[in-house]
Amino acid sequence: MRDRLIGSSAPVLSILLEPGESVVAQAGEFSWMSDSIQVTPPAADGTGNRPGVPGGSPVPLSIYSATGTAGTVAFAAKLPGSIRAVHMTPGRDYLVHRHGFLAGTAGIQVGTGFRQALGRGVFAAGGFVLHRISGEGRAWIELGGEVVPWPLAAGQSVRVHPGHVGMFEATVSFQVMRVPGMANRYFAGDTHYFAVLSGPGRAWLQSVPLPVLAAPLAPYLDGLARSPAPPVTPLPDHHITD
Repeated sequence: MRDRLIGSSAPVLSILLEPGESVVAQAGEFSWMSDSIQVTPPAADGTGNRPGVPGGSPVPLSIYSATGTAGTVAFAAKLPGSIRAVHMTPGRDYLVHRHGFLAGTAGIQVGTGFRQALGRGVFAAGGFVLHRISGEGRAWIELGGEVVPWPLAAGQSVRVHPGHVGMFEATVSFQVMRVPGMANRYFAGDTHYFAVLSGPGRAWLQSVPLPVLAAPLAPYLDGLARSPAPPVTPLPDHHITD
């Protein structure tokens, strides 16, 4: 198995699989693949024939396998940022933002590690969710915008807008705090939420989370949805000559 990143600000992860090798990814998330790649759909329990991690509903996974000859499967970033490879070992888990898991080798497991409703703001649909990545092998994580590593010693903490939490080691303690009376444009009403990360461990913060990026566009998209489509006027026929 060989992987490479194509591009810079909007990267693509390209993985070359030898016959018999496979990777897992969220169902339907691939960008393109060779005709020798076989896709196994998620199992009836939604786990892609692999058990989810305890602590939440498992994430539906598809399995991409090379059959007969070597083949390539590619996964493109959802927005400008970076893709990072993480070497996983048993007992060393990571929590990742809900859009962060891109792909992993066959020994990687993905489950819901944290879920909390945050009112009527940008996280209203399904609440604020972190996925727990565990197992043994290699996982590829997508982080939005610029990435800021933040090491935390025991007893140290940092308060973060929930959307800017990219990834952190499972040794880091995590909680969401509600602060009433403090307005924030990403949350409805006069309530603000802080994500508090406490050491020991390491966190990676992202500057352009997808929900925050989408929030300023919502009024325009809603306006387009409400506006009636303009009438279509047929164009006159024209005879084009050289």
